[in-house]
Amino acid sequence: MRTVGVTFYTRPGCHLCHDAKEAMLLWVTHRGFSIELTEVNIDEDEGAHERYWLHIPVATIGGREAFRHRFDPEAFERLAAAAAKGDVTMTDLASRSCVQCRGGVAPLRGDELKVLHEALGDGWTVEGEHHLVREYRFENFAGALALVNRIGEVAETEGHHPDLELGWGRVGVKIFTHAIDGLTESDFVMAAKIEQLANQGKGRQGQ
Repeated sequence: MRTVGVTFYTRPGCHLCHDAKEAMLLWVTHRGFSIELTEVNIDEDEGAHERYWLHIPVATIGGREAFRHRFDPEAFERLAAAAAKGDVTMTDLASRSCVQCRGGVAPLRGDELKVLHEALGDGWTVEGEHHLVREYRFENFAGALALVNRIGEVAETEGHHPDLELGWGRVGVKIFTHAIDGLTESDFVMAAKIEQLANQGKGRQGQ
């Protein structure tokens, strides 16, 4: 039995959340999946509250939305099956650590880039097989600055530093490995970590 990671955005006293969770757990039991459930109380997470307060419950698998308001078995099965097959997911990438590159290795090309890019989702763009780019949008400057600060903390911990551009209501991100002037797996790991930070703490995003 394969375990699938599910993030469930909820709040205390939410009857829809309770019903959706019960339906999800019942479905999982009958389909032979095991889930590792992470519940996020949006009342205790400012970013999640700003993003989801009109939409709970919301469940995501690998950073991709499986359902909102009510349990959607078809969408949930599609994402859960992909995760259970062992496909690379954003959650999988985000759980890894960046590896310092001192050069001497070839940049990723072709199908290797495609697989990792698909795990990140449509928000990220691979430009010229050289770097990753993404833009996040916010309702104000404070939200954008908060994301930059969160990214900075993770970048320092991982020892892998993206190029960041901060403006009013927007954060531009560019990632590549300078030592080889191209992309490595660690660039996708950092991108996945940034995507999770953005999903947890911002109100609105765009490309």
